[in-house]
Amino acid sequence: MTSHTVLFDTPGPRARRRHTLAAAAGGVVLLGVLAWVLSRLAAKGNLTPAKWNPFASSDTWTEYLLPGLVGTLEAAAISIVLALVLGLLLGMGRLSENRPLRWFCSVFVEFFRAVPVLLMMIFAFNLYAVYHVFDSEQLALAGVVTGLTLYNASVMAELVRAGVGSLPAGQREAGLSIGLTATQTLRSILLPQALTAMLPAIVGQLVVVLKDSALGSIITYVELLAQGQTLGTARANMVPAFIVVAAIFIAINYLLTVLAGRVERRMRRRGHTSAKAAPAAPGQAG
Repeated sequence: MTSHTVLFDTPGPRARRRHTLAAAAGGVVLLGVLAWVLSRLAAKGNLTPAKWNPFASSDTWTEYLLPGLVGTLEAAAISIVLALVLGLLLGMGRLSENRPLRWFCSVFVEFFRAVPVLLMMIFAFNLYAVYHVFDSEQLALAGVVTGLTLYNASVMAELVRAGVGSLPAGQREAGLSIGLTATQTLRSILLPQALTAMLPAIVGQLVVVLKDSALGSIITYVELLAQGQTLGTARANMVPAFIVVAAIFIAINYLLTVLAGRVERRMRRRGHTSAKAAPAAPGQAG
């Protein structure tokens, strides 16, 4: 008997041929679309050396792209850390047995999930400016971080709640049966498993944080997309500038996904190791 359950029939020779033909047809269509896009770009003169030569200049990177990249990464890094911490706390609050705390966290999450991120950025930016909460140099960054943190923390809280809710009821019952309180069971047993299971969704949300940082240009925050637009205007190569900016975003998101995959595999290996070692620990029987 196999150690796993087969959820679908193994494709036969005909099915494999159909899959191969479908993949080949998709590849041909993709290549055709790519060729058409390149032809349109060439027709508009966007593939000429004059349009791409500025990217070989160090000034293009030191004056435009790198400052924008630093701004994007700074806003995203701060927002990711704050959103993870706040989202975890809100998620635990929504699962709490304390009714007022659960009600407050639920209202907080539902409200900030419904408000557009850009609206929160603009509101926070103007609020901080009116009450002089931050220096003028930090106003835009504070507005971007506030909007990203509040929205994404609310989404993270829902991910945590969904992850815990997807676990078998026996996990909670086992924790309570050995004398743990509901909070201890949530913190020590349920949350680690839920976070491991929901890690792909959490990573997807982190990618959203990185991309949404581009909205900061509306409140004069210096980030990658705004700098790419400024570069395109200054060098008269708007389309190549946006292509390079898009490539940078894709590379960063890919690296973030790879890093998260390694963290997930390490967490799963650690969980499996702990599960195997637990029965062999002395003094656990009886």
